[in-house]
Amino acid sequence: MKRRKKNTVTINKFIILCVVLSFFAAIVKVCIVSLSKEVDGLNLTEFADSRNTEKEVLYAKRGSIYDVNGEKLAESVNSYTVIGYISKKRTTDEENPQHVVDKERTAKELAPLLNVSEEQIINLLSKDLYQIDLKRGVSELTKSKIETLDLPGIDFVENSKRWYKMGNFASYIIGYAQRDDDGKIIGKMGIEAKYDDVLTGTDGYTEYQKDAYGYKMPQTTPIVVDAKSGNDVYLTIDNNIQMFVENGIKEVTNKVDMDWLVFEVMDAKTGAIVASGSSPNFNLNTLDNIESYLNPLTSYEYEPGSTMKIFSFMSAMENGKYDGNAKYQSGTIKVEDSTIKDFNGVGWGVITFDQGFAHSSNVAATHLAQSLGRDKLKDTYQKLGFGSKTGIELPGENAGDINFYYNTEVATASFGQGITTTPIQNLQALSSLTNEGNVLKPFVVSKIVDADGNIVFEAEKTVVNKVASKETAEKLLSLMYDTVYNGPTDAKFFKADNVTIVGKTGTAQIAAPTGGYMTGDYDYIKSFAGVFPYENPEYIVYVSTKRLKGSFREVANITKKIIEEIAKYKNITDTIEHIDKTKIVTLDNLISTNIADTEEKLKKLNLQPIIIGDGKYVINQYPLKNKKVEKSSKVFLLTNSNNYIMPDVTNWTSSEIISFCNIIGLKYEINGYGKVESTSLEPGSVIDLNNKLTINLVSKKN
Repeated sequence: MKRRKKNTVTINKFIILCVVLSFFAAIVKVCIVSLSKEVDGLNLTEFADSRNTEKEVLYAKRGSIYDVNGEKLAESVNSYTVIGYISKKRTTDEENPQHVVDKERTAKELAPLLNVSEEQIINLLSKDLYQIDLKRGVSELTKSKIETLDLPGIDFVENSKRWYKMGNFASYIIGYAQRDDDGKIIGKMGIEAKYDDVLTGTDGYTEYQKDAYGYKMPQTTPIVVDAKSGNDVYLTIDNNIQMFVENGIKEVTNKVDMDWLVFEVMDAKTGAIVASGSSPNFNLNTLDNIESYLNPLTSYEYEPGSTMKIFSFMSAMENGKYDGNAKYQSGTIKVEDSTIKDFNGVGWGVITFDQGFAHSSNVAATHLAQSLGRDKLKDTYQKLGFGSKTGIELPGENAGDINFYYNTEVATASFGQGITTTPIQNLQALSSLTNEGNVLKPFVVSKIVDADGNIVFEAEKTVVNKVASKETAEKLLSLMYDTVYNGPTDAKFFKADNVTIVGKTGTAQIAAPTGGYMTGDYDYIKSFAGVFPYENPEYIVYVSTKRLKGSFREVANITKKIIEEIAKYKNITDTIEHIDKTKIVTLDNLISTNIADTEEKLKKLNLQPIIIGDGKYVINQYPLKNKKVEKSSKVFLLTNSNNYIMPDVTNWTSSEIISFCNIIGLKYEINGYGKVESTSLEPGSVIDLNNKLTINLVSKKN
């Protein structure tokens, strides 16, 4: 048998050497990679980190703020930053420039639209930069106007800002929010600050892998966590009542000077604040004219004066120390080394304590305080909430001071001197009169609604304390009735024509920083605490002024006018009750409607549409939606045009001409009382908002 030949494979030594060297080189490369941060110009650490760390924030939409009727008061809207490209390098085609070519022309065109000077814009455009911000927070309308100019090198960056539809409407209650350095909107005052975490929502993010050059890596799935919008906050503020208050404040401050005025309206049965106005105030969009960051409702502390007699008399009644028919000598009373006098210095002879209340007698209050003693009087004040914060949902609340020790201090505390309170405390205490002696906690937030429409919080009536009996509360209301309708004080000027209001006025000297009291002719704080209607209280009103340089009657006239408007609006007056229902019209929301169609609709309802501007659409209205008005009433419609022409306002009421001025932002000055006789502008004249309108009124009697 033939043997098979064995095959032998011989490996070339050169090949073996190459393999060994290659293997050794690979090991060396691995060692280098493992020990070095950079290979072939690529930073391996940055590359590894950057592959998984790219995260983009998805900002949550901030919740809106509404009034109790669902009218939007604050919202986040689109806004724009106007930028100018300065560098010539941006332009590659001279026929189509992409930078600012003519700085002077650009400044001249932009200045009036951006509300800045031409010099300021030229200075910005003259900087040695690639681009620069010219103005932030520009509206959609202004952006459109700028775009029509077709200015080379002008562009826009879209963002959002907080917008307040009513401008200076309830400014200290709503507050404002602004962007911080990180671009996040933060609440700075009022509800915007107190409920910042509720309104803000939760930001989301998108996370994805990217390569070393910043590009998203293919075939990778990004992680997306959606942003959750903030909750909406509904206030107890009633837009219509707030408007009555705002108009009234403007009217009185146009007539007489004062340091400040506070005007508050509270629901007498629940403690809800339905209106809160003050002067001075400020525009929430522009933040112009902010003189104080303190909310007058919660932060102003001052001696309340004789409105405090309501509560010292209450204390005497509850402690069995009051006999309304008992008599005393009015005029003066000696307390230790001090002599306490009635406001007229001589009193009214021998009168009853019931009469003493109506006459606002300091001597009567002192007698009662002496019979009570310090502890019992202070205990009543504390149960009413004086000396403590109410806990209302607003920042910066102060507690006041009701510490008094000596006999003279006890006496003066009974008529509101030597102690300090806040407006919100006075409202809280007054609620005891309208709730059978129960003190209600005031509140300004009615509910909170999440982004899905679910109610996550709803306010309820809260009883803080039982401080008096039903009989005591009713007795005090009857004394307040006598004060307004039978007493000699300024309270008599607060009588309304269509509803029965009861109340008490107060005058307190202003404490001097160095001790004692200031002695100037106007160094007083004057107040009014009222309840209406007397038969079945619905609202509590508290008004106070500091250094009023004029008659308190001016404040009384505006207060009763506001009360009459509230009473008519809420159908709690004889006037409305006896009018045929077919003569009452409830207004719809007219905003964003076509002006021609809306005008025709209102005329068919026998209403008088007053068209302001020559625009095609309604951007604001007064009265607001759901407001009940009588047929033949005027309805003001502001259009999307700034071309304002003066209408014939002869025989308009003061309320109508003020509403007209307020809706367009026209400053005014009123002379006289009654209806419009003439103004400083002839009908048909172009209205310049930089000028003040002089309005001359005349009464029917004249």
